[in-house]
Amino acid sequence: MDLLNPSIGIVFWTTIAFLILLFLLRKFAWKPILTAVNQREQRISESLKAAERAREEMEKLTSENEKLLQEAREERSKILAEAKQIKDKMINDAKDQAKEEADKIAAANRKEIENQKNAAIAELKDTAANLSLEIAEKVIRKELKEDKEQQAYVKELLSDIKTN
Repeated sequence: MDLLNPSIGIVFWTTIAFLILLFLLRKFAWKPILTAVNQREQRISESLKAAERAREEMEKLTSENEKLLQEAREERSKILAEAKQIKDKMINDAKDQAKEEADKIAAANRKEIENQKNAAIAELKDTAANLSLEIAEKVIRKELKEDKEQQAYVKELLSDIKTN
């Protein structure tokens, strides 16, 4: 028996065995194998579709997140602007109130100074009038013959008053 010259019997029985094997594989193995391959192909296809849907969903969520972040930034900016306006208004109100109070105090102080000034002037006038009366009284009491003596006496009285 030579491998290069096989006998007809061996070829026949090998072919028969191959055909039986082929029939058995087709009957029992091809369908389950093809079914498994088709199911795997279908699962892979579904997985790819699910991955694509997940990617689209992720893009959508990312877009929504960006939109929400932008809205949050805008809201924060509005809140900060409102807070700044409120702060500025409070500062301006406090300044205005302080200015009003300062103006009231200054007006009261001016009025008090004016009253004290008027009182001092009145007291000064009173004192001047009293001094004039005293001088006049002393001048009239002393009868002097000459005008020079009278002027010397007035000067003496004035110097007396200045030293008191």
